[in-house]
Amino acid sequence: MKFPRNVRIFRGHLDAAPFAGVFFLLIIFVLLASLVYTPGFSIRLSEAPAAELSGVSGPLMAVAVDANGQLYFENQLIQREELRRRLIKAAQNSREPLTLVIKEDKGVTHEMEIQLAELARDPKINITQVLLETLPRVFDAPARSRVLP
Repeated sequence: MKFPRNVRIFRGHLDAAPFAGVFFLLIIFVLLASLVYTPGFSIRLSEAPAAELSGVSGPLMAVAVDANGQLYFENQLIQREELRRRLIKAAQNSREPLTLVIKEDKGVTHEMEIQLAELARDPKINITQVLLETLPRVFDAPARSRVLP
């Protein structure tokens, strides 16, 4: 069975108006997406050599500190006394000793680090280790290399 073919090679000029319209819409979407508010807070961690957390036993409790000294626990802004109460409650519910991981901004003072370390020393809170979380350097070797047999 033969079908009649009406297809012809396009030999006219290509209209650029539809392409320009799509291009400008794409630019508008990209610009508007960059202006949309992203909820949360920004913590710029310091860079340090890559480390490994394999020696850490027990549950980890993470506390973030921004450059203004505000504390964040479980993704919520929290005051120091409330943080102490929540850590005591977490220690009571945990069978193993806790490890406190501090995620601090580059602008955090040493005094704030000491305050959090003193908070972890509280005898009611069963915290055995306090760790500072950092970003690995870009060109550092992995913390642990594995030799394949």
